[in-house]
Amino acid sequence: MQNLPNILTFFRIAILPIIIGLFFIPDAWAAWTALGLYTVASITDFLDGYLARSMKTESALGKFLDPISDKIFIAALLLALVDFDRLDGIWVIPATIILVREFLVAGLREFLAPQNIQLPVSKLAKWKTTVQMIALGFLVVGNHGDVVLPHTLTYGQWGIAIAAALTVITGWSYLKAGLKHI
Repeated sequence: MQNLPNILTFFRIAILPIIIGLFFIPDAWAAWTALGLYTVASITDFLDGYLARSMKTESALGKFLDPISDKIFIAALLLALVDFDRLDGIWVIPATIILVREFLVAGLREFLAPQNIQLPVSKLAKWKTTVQMIALGFLVVGNHGDVVLPHTLTYGQWGIAIAAALTVITGWSYLKAGLKHI
């Protein structure tokens, strides 16, 4: 627990209620603050694993907590975005696809772990995560981002749709690989 990567992982979880809490404030400063905090949280998502490997401080706690914190972060954020109508109507479908894939892959990994079988993260899955993070940033700032980039919310919605398409492809790849061992 007492290493920087694990602290960053805990920080990402701790900052989530603040980001979502800012959604309740309809002012532009709250949306931009939420985006700033979201950006910091996204950077920690990259940094915790990178630092753990480069500093040789990988731990059982980190290997357990990092993927769980990612899933908690994405799931809670998607649900909040739906609740605050930044993902509404047809745009709820990509959010649902992303949530289903996150839990399906997590369950598959949990099932295969006792057999000492790992599903490594593919390059396409890393691209999916990148597209998803950028799209979520647009959605977090919402219409308040229009002063910088008109139609910010629309870009976020289409970005989530692209991330969902990549989610289906990577989820299917993981499922095919996992089914060989079931």
